[in-house]
Amino acid sequence: MNKKDRLLTIGQFAAMHGINKKTLMWYDEIGLFKPTAKNPENGYRCYSYHQSSILETILLLRELDVSISEIQDFMKNRSAQKLKCLLDEKIADLDLQINHLKALRTTVCSHHQNMCTLLTMDLSEISIIEKEECCLVTVDITRDTTFEKAVELITAETEKYHLGRLHDASYGSMIPVTSLKNGDFDDYSRLFIEIPFLTYRAGLHMSPGGKYLKAFHKGDWDKIPQKYEEIFAYAKKHGLSLHEFSYEMCINENVIDRIEDSIVQIEIPIHG
Repeated sequence: MNKKDRLLTIGQFAAMHGINKKTLMWYDEIGLFKPTAKNPENGYRCYSYHQSSILETILLLRELDVSISEIQDFMKNRSAQKLKCLLDEKIADLDLQINHLKALRTTVCSHHQNMCTLLTMDLSEISIIEKEECCLVTVDITRDTTFEKAVELITAETEKYHLGRLHDASYGSMIPVTSLKNGDFDDYSRLFIEIPFLTYRAGLHMSPGGKYLKAFHKGDWDKIPQKYEEIFAYAKKHGLSLHEFSYEMCINENVIDRIEDSIVQIEIPIHG
């Protein structure tokens, strides 16, 4: 007799598929997957090797969170078309989960990098860094935009781009370099949200790739103009031309209780 034609005990068949034999008993009881034969004397279930592919299909569908009732419907009239439809739906679900996990990893890595920066940073240092081009969601604000209105605007954008929580993204404020050069340090014109894996489309803002001046300010926001004066003095000394916007982002708000302990990261593109 061919070995593949031999019957296997429920324990052997369960072990071969890495499941508990109680699972096979339950599948039999609900009519989802029945053994090839039952011993008439003791009622022991026996399975054929050729049933393996069917069981593996059931186990795969269960791992994909297909309900028992859906699997029962499929098993009553199995076909390539029905299995394809089930798998099409689950592939789409998996793609969504993968994208979410990628975005979550990016967010976690961003928080991790911020914590590493906090532990090693020199607040007095101004440095030159390289950044990749980045797509940002922005909302326009003015001097008269209230905090409540700003929250409302940001919330609307997070909903538009199906962002689960605000902390799934990085966010901050933008001020034109021309305003800073003119001594207008309160001319914040936009709030930005950096959503992981967002691709460009009309209406979004692209922060340029290339070199940036990077600095940090801690404490009273009224003293941030002094930091900008230091930044422009550094740029002048080193013959650097700053342009576009200054991007400000608080990097320690999740580990502080007082606003005066905030550390603001400032990044400004260098022209040329």
